[in-house]
Amino acid sequence: MVDGYDMGAADWTVMIVFWVLAAALVVWIAMRLTPNHAGAVEPTLETPIDILDRRLARGEIDVATYDELRARLAA
Repeated sequence: MVDGYDMGAADWTVMIVFWVLAAALVVWIAMRLTPNHAGAVEPTLETPIDILDRRLARGEIDVATYDELRARLAA
């Protein structure tokens, strides 16, 4: 080897940290630029009554269950 061109433990550590941070920065930028990336938690503006109404409309619950749950929510 030519003197001055061998890497010690500190050099390897700095290089690895640099590339990990560079990769993390690329991922972060990509996530910020995509409008709806996977794992995004969208805030919901639905109230529990809205959800209950939607479940009744989809047929997930019957009218008796709807009335019971609506009375519980109103209480």
